[in-house]
Amino acid sequence: MLAIGADHRGYNLKEELKKFLDETEIQYIDCGTYSNDIVHFPEMAKKVAQRVQEGNAEGGILICGSGGGMTIVANKFKGIRCECCDSEESAIEAKSHNGINVIALPADKMNISTAVSTIRAWLGTDVLDGRYLERRTMIEDIENENMK
Repeated sequence: MLAIGADHRGYNLKEELKKFLDETEIQYIDCGTYSNDIVHFPEMAKKVAQRVQEGNAEGGILICGSGGGMTIVANKFKGIRCECCDSEESAIEAKSHNGINVIALPADKMNISTAVSTIRAWLGTDVLDGRYLERRTMIEDIENENMK
C-alpha cells in the first residue's frame, strides 16, 4: 500500500499517476488534495509522511510544483527518508543508496510518462547493503540524536 498526496500544482499529475497505479494494481490511499483549488503543500506532505511513519503505508508519493517543499516537510518525520526525483536514474540512486521510503516529484518539470517511469524505477529498485547500509545507519543515529 502506498500513500499519495499532492498540492494544487501537483493535482493533475497525481490523478494521472493514480490511473497508472490502478492499471498495475498497486494499492494506494489518496491523501489529497482532491481538486486544483489552492492548498498548502505541508498539509498534504504531513498526511502522507504520517501514514508511512505509522506503518499504514509501505511508501509514499508526494507531488508539488518543484518537489522541494514536500521533501522538506516529509523529512521532518522520524523514519522518513524522502528525496525529490525527476528521472529513473535519480529514483534508482535515491532508493538503492539512501533507502528512500517517500519519493517527491516535481510536477512543473515532468510529464506523466516521465513520472510513471520514475515511479516504476523507485518501486523496482532494491536497497543496497555494504557501505550504503553503513551510511543509512549513520543517518538513523543522527536522526535518533536529534528527533526525540
